[in-house]
Amino acid sequence: MISNLIFDMGGVLIRWNPEKMLENAHLSVEEMAILNRELFHGVEWIQMDRGTLSGEEVVEAVCARVPQPLWEPIRSLVISWHQRYLEPVPGMAELVRELKEKGYHLYLLSNASVALRSYFPRIPGSECFEKLLVSAEEKLLKPSHEIYERLYEKFDLQPAECWFIDDSPANVEGAMLTGMGGTVFYGDMTRLRRELRRAGIQCEE
Repeated sequence: MISNLIFDMGGVLIRWNPEKMLENAHLSVEEMAILNRELFHGVEWIQMDRGTLSGEEVVEAVCARVPQPLWEPIRSLVISWHQRYLEPVPGMAELVRELKEKGYHLYLLSNASVALRSYFPRIPGSECFEKLLVSAEEKLLKPSHEIYERLYEKFDLQPAECWFIDDSPANVEGAMLTGMGGTVFYGDMTRLRRELRRAGIQCEE
């Protein structure tokens, strides 16, 4: 029986939209393309989520290979993106609170930097989560099996009693390989609720 629900953050609890962030930075099309490639698709962003680079180190590394006019936008996007772009996914807070009321234990498992704990309380529904497992703190990333095993060990969970919700098929598949079930969230709350009910999880239509 499922008693523990594990949620991803970006793309599930909040929207993760680098393109929108770049559009709001008032850059040219060419500049946005450079930042999208060098920052959001650069190895340093992954290293920050793994906890092997700090935000300041990411800024320094990326700025070293882009034109100087982009340095300030890079710093803003790395250090303070969550101050302006923390947009909740509609309907998710209501689902989270409903599941909590029904007695389920809620946990967060996110590929994110060490800054996550500073802004997580601002996400609607965050008060329902019992524990957070942040990739940068563990020096592990989804979908490696080690991060799921760390989740079970750290919070004393049985995989068969857990269900994982993530917007990445690779991350959900990685979770399944360690023994828990999961659902890929494609942005459709009606579909998500239906799939949770199909798994035996109590939630309204």
